[in-house]
Amino acid sequence: MCGITGWVAFDRDLTAERDVLDAMTATQLCRGPDAGAVRLERHAALGHRRLAVIDPGGGTQPMAVERDGRLLAALTYNGEVYNHRELRAELAAAGHRFRTRSDTEVVLHAYLEWGEGLAERLNGMFALAVWDARTEELLLVRDRMGVKPLHYHATADGVVFGSEVKALLAHPAVRPVVDLDGLRELLALTRTPGLTPYRGIAEVPPGHLLRVGRAGVTTRRYWALEAREHAHGLEATVTTVRALLEDVVHRQLDSDVPLCSLLSGGLDSSAVTALAARELRAAGAGPLRSFSVDFAGQGADFHPDETRTTPDGPYARLLARHVGADHRVIELAPAELTDLAQRSAVLRARDLPGGVGDMDVSLLLLFRGVRRHSTVALSGESADELFGGYRWFHDPRAIAAEDFPWASAVNAIGGPGAGPREQLLDADLLRKLDLPGYRRARYREAIAEVPHLPAADPRERRMREISYLNLTRFLRILLDRKDRMSMANGLEVRVPFCDHRLVQYVFNTPWAMKHFDGREKSLLRAAVRDLLPPEIADRAKSPYPVTTDPHYPALLRSELARLAAARTSPVLGLLDRRRLADAFAPDTDPQSVRLAVDLALDLDAWLTQYRVTLDL
Repeated sequence: MCGITGWVAFDRDLTAERDVLDAMTATQLCRGPDAGAVRLERHAALGHRRLAVIDPGGGTQPMAVERDGRLLAALTYNGEVYNHRELRAELAAAGHRFRTRSDTEVVLHAYLEWGEGLAERLNGMFALAVWDARTEELLLVRDRMGVKPLHYHATADGVVFGSEVKALLAHPAVRPVVDLDGLRELLALTRTPGLTPYRGIAEVPPGHLLRVGRAGVTTRRYWALEAREHAHGLEATVTTVRALLEDVVHRQLDSDVPLCSLLSGGLDSSAVTALAARELRAAGAGPLRSFSVDFAGQGADFHPDETRTTPDGPYARLLARHVGADHRVIELAPAELTDLAQRSAVLRARDLPGGVGDMDVSLLLLFRGVRRHSTVALSGESADELFGGYRWFHDPRAIAAEDFPWASAVNAIGGPGAGPREQLLDADLLRKLDLPGYRRARYREAIAEVPHLPAADPRERRMREISYLNLTRFLRILLDRKDRMSMANGLEVRVPFCDHRLVQYVFNTPWAMKHFDGREKSLLRAAVRDLLPPEIADRAKSPYPVTTDPHYPALLRSELARLAAARTSPVLGLLDRRRLADAFAPDTDPQSVRLAVDLALDLDAWLTQYRVTLDL
C-alpha cells in the first residue's frame, strides 16, 4: 500500500517543477514510509511513497517501461491486485518479460497489453495513474468499491492528482475553499460519489477511470452493481457464499511482510479471522496474529444499551482461543482519547473534520499499536452493508422513509443520551444549509441509480434499494475512515467482503434469503457457522465501541469552553451563542452535547490548521 500523486500540464515543462512534486509527494510519507521517488517528464510528473508489501526488494515506483531508450509508459500505483499471479502468467504467455515479483510490474504490463481495459481484469483494491508517453495521455483508475482513494483537480492545461487531498493542497494552484454545497456534503452524511467538500477537488468515483489528454478529461464507468436473476436456492447460495469467502481470504493472505486480522468478536471479523487462521494452519504458516481495541476500566464497568448489548472483549478472546490465534488487546486510556495531539493527528489523516470523536482517535491508536507488530491487516468491513447487518435494514420506519436509512441513527454513535451533531451550529447557518433538503436531493439521485429486475415485488425492490444505498454511500464513509486511520500509521488494511465478485453475487441474492431465519446477516451466519463457537455465530450485531467514561464528554466540553473564552476561535462564527451557553450550563449533561462538542472542536481545528476559506 502506498501514496501516489502527480501533475500533468500540457502548456509547461514539468522537468523544472521538481520542488512542487517533492512537496506533494512528501505529504504521502505516512502512507509510504519505506521509500519515495518522483519521475519528471516534459508534460507529466509522477510521485510515489511506498509501503513495501509484495516483493520488498523490487517494485520500486514510479515504475517505467522503455524500448530502445524511449519511454513507453510510467506508473504510480497504490493498492494490491490479488490476481497478479494469474495475470503475470497470461502476460508472459503474450510475450511480456518481468524483472520483479511485484504486482506493480504486472499492472504496468497489463496496461501495455490491454490499455484502459486493464481495469476490468484487476481483482483488488487500487488507485493508479499511468502516463502513456506514446500518446501523451494520463489514465487514472480507481477500484470498484472505492477502497483506495484517488482525488484530482482539473487545471486549465491538465490535472493535479493524489491519493489524499493534502497532496493536492501542496500544489500552488489548489486552495482549500469550502462553499455551502461543500459544507452540506461534509455535514449531511450523504457521501456522494465523486464529490468532496473542497471546491474544485473531486474524487475519481469507485469503478471509474479518467483519461486526461490535450482535449480535456473524459470519464468512463467500467464497473457497477447490476440487476441479475439469482438462479440458486438457499442451500446452493450458502455454499456459493462460503466458496467465494474462502477464495477471497486465500487471495488476500498474499504478503511478504507480517500479516494479522482485526478481531472484535463480532460475526464479520470472526469469520475473516477463522478463515485466515485455517488457511495459514493448512499452509504451515500459523498462528495468525489478531488485535482488538478496548478502553481501560470499561470491561468491568460495561453497561449495555440499545445498540451495544455486550462488550467485545470476551468474544474476541473466545474466537482467538477457538482458532488458535495469537491475540493481543490494544487498551486505551481516557486521556489518550482527548489528547489534542491525537485529535490533530486524526484531522491530518482525514484532511476533514470527522465529528465522531473518540471513534476516530481510538481507531488511529489501535492501528498504531497493530503497526508495531504487523504491516498488513484483514478487516470485516462491508459485511453489514452487504448482508444486511444494521438495525435500519430491519426497522420498518427506516425502510419506509424517503431518506438515507442511517440518517436517523447517527446519534447512536455517541452512546445513550447523545444529542444531534448539529445542535450547536448557528440557526441562520442551518437554515441556509437546509441539510434535510440536501439529503433528500442526494437520496433521490441515488435511488434513480438502483438497478431493478422487472418482475420484483415491492418489498424486494425496496430492500434492493436499501442495499444499494448502503453499498454505494454509507460504506464509503467507513472505507474512507479505515483507509485514512490505517495509512496514517503505514498499515495496510484489506477488506475481503469488498471483493467485487462476492458483492455482485450477494447484492442479487433475494432479501428473503439474506434473512431467511428472521435475523440480521442470516446468510453469512449459515455460510460460516461451522467455523465459529455458537456464542459468536449467534451474537447480535454490536457497533464499533466508544468509551463510556463520563470524564470524556466533560473533558471535551471544558476544551470547547476554553476556545469560546478566547473569542478568537474561527469556529465561533459557525456556532449559536445561546446554544453554546446552554451547553456550558451546570445542569446540562455533557453526554447530551457530546457529538456536537466533538464536531465543534473538529471544525475549529480544521479551519485553523488548514486555513480554510469559507465561501458561504
